[in-house]
Amino acid sequence: MKYKPTIGLEVHAELKTKSKMFCGCENNPHAAEHNQLVCPVCTAQPGALPVPNKTAIQYVLLFGNAVGATTATFSEFDRKSYFYPDIPKAYQISQYEFPFLSGGTLSGIDLTRVHLEEDTARNQHGDDHSLVDFNRAGVPLMELVTEPVIHDAETAGKFAKELQLLLRTLNISDANMEKGEMRVEANISVSDTDELGVKVEVKNLNSFKSVEGAIAYEIERQIALIEAGEAISQETRGWDEVKNKTFTQRTKETAKDYRYFPDPDIPKIDTTSVAEFSKSSLSEITPELPSKTREIYTNLGLTSEVIEQILSDSIINSIVKMILSEQKDITSSTFKLVTNYLLTDVSPILSSQAEYNSTEFPVVEYLKMVEMLESKTINSRTAKNILPLILTEGINVQEYAEKHNLIQVQDTEALEKIVDQIIQENESVVDEYKAGKETSIKFLVGQGMKLSKGTADPELLLELIKAKI
Repeated sequence: MKYKPTIGLEVHAELKTKSKMFCGCENNPHAAEHNQLVCPVCTAQPGALPVPNKTAIQYVLLFGNAVGATTATFSEFDRKSYFYPDIPKAYQISQYEFPFLSGGTLSGIDLTRVHLEEDTARNQHGDDHSLVDFNRAGVPLMELVTEPVIHDAETAGKFAKELQLLLRTLNISDANMEKGEMRVEANISVSDTDELGVKVEVKNLNSFKSVEGAIAYEIERQIALIEAGEAISQETRGWDEVKNKTFTQRTKETAKDYRYFPDPDIPKIDTTSVAEFSKSSLSEITPELPSKTREIYTNLGLTSEVIEQILSDSIINSIVKMILSEQKDITSSTFKLVTNYLLTDVSPILSSQAEYNSTEFPVVEYLKMVEMLESKTINSRTAKNILPLILTEGINVQEYAEKHNLIQVQDTEALEKIVDQIIQENESVVDEYKAGKETSIKFLVGQGMKLSKGTADPELLLELIKAKI
C-alpha cells in the first residue's frame, strides 16, 4: 500500500458508581428532570471543595488488572483549563502527568494510559439558543488512550467492541454508546513515508458503525489531499452520520494550550492505600474475562460466531455460566443444544421482559428439558412450546409432558398405523415423491406429526414413510 494510515484511539467511559466523581450527588446523567442532581461542587460554587470517589478509583484499578496495565503507586489530579459552557469551573479535573494506569493490552492493541476525570455537563442546542443540563457534570469518566498501532478502520471497530464487552463484564460501566456512556475519539494520520503524518482527531463517535465509517472516510480524505499536493491541517473534526463525512470543528489543541497543573484542592494519592487495591485482592474480585470465556466455549465445540452472540448478551452469558457450574461434565453435543435453544428461543422471551435477573433462571428444569430432547422423550416442537412455561411458571418438565401427552411416540407399530393412513389419504403426494420430488416427503411427515398431535418421533416417522413407499 502506497499510503500508511496510523490510528490511535481515545475512549471515554462513564463509570457506574452511585455518586459523582468529586461530590455526593447521585450519578444518573439520564435523569428525566434537568439540573436536579447538582450541588455546589459539581456546579463550581465559590468555596466548594472536591473529594475523590474511592469506588471510581477502584474500578479503574480493577480494569488495569484485567488488561495487565502497570498501576502507579503515586497519582494526582490536575486542572485542565479551557472555557466552554459545559465546564462551570472553566477547567476540568483530570489527570496529566501521573495517570492511575500505564501500559497494558486489549484485543492485541497496546495501551498508553488510563486515567480518571470528571465528565462535563450536557449541551442541548436549539435553532436560536443553547441549554446546559448539569446532571452529567462530575460523573466519573475513565479515559483510555491506545498506542498509535492501528492501521485500518475494521481493527479500530473491533477494539471498541472488545472494550465495551470488558467494561460490561467487569460491571464498571454500561458503556451504551447511544446514551453517551462510551464515546470514541480517533486520531488519524496518513503518510507515504516511515514518518507519521499530520494528526487529525475525529471526536464523539457514538456507534461502532460511526467509528469505522469516520476512520475509513478520513483516511480517504487525507490521501486525496496528499495526492492533490495540499497540506493536511492538524484539527479536530466531527462526523456527520447523514452525509457520512467528517467536517471541521476547530484547530487541534495541544497539552500546552490546556495549561495543566496539579489541583491544589485535592491531596496527592498513594494508590497502595486504596482499599482492595493489592494485586491478590484485585485478582480475587476480577470476574472471568472474555478471552477466557472464549477459550472455554471453543473447547466445548462452539463456533466463533455463536460465541460472540453469547458474549454480546450478558444475561444469556450469565445463564450459560450457571449451566456449566451445574453440569461440569457437560458434553460438546449437549452444550451445543443448550446454547442453541438459549439463543433462538430463550433470549427473545427474556428480552421482552423489562428486567430479568439471570439468577432466577430455572437451570435444573432447563437441563431436564435438554436431556429429554437428547433421549427423544420429547421433540423440538414440544420443547419450544413448553420453554415459556419453564421460564414463567416454573413447571416440572417431566410431569407436564406426561400430563399433556407430549411424550414422543417411539412405538413402531403405532406409528406404522399412522403412516398407512397418511399414504392412503395423500396418494397424489406419494406419486410426486416417487416421481422424484424430494420435498413431498416433508409434507407427508408434517401430516404424520399432525395426526400424532406432535408426539411422533419425526426421524422415525420419516424412516417409516420412506420404507412403506
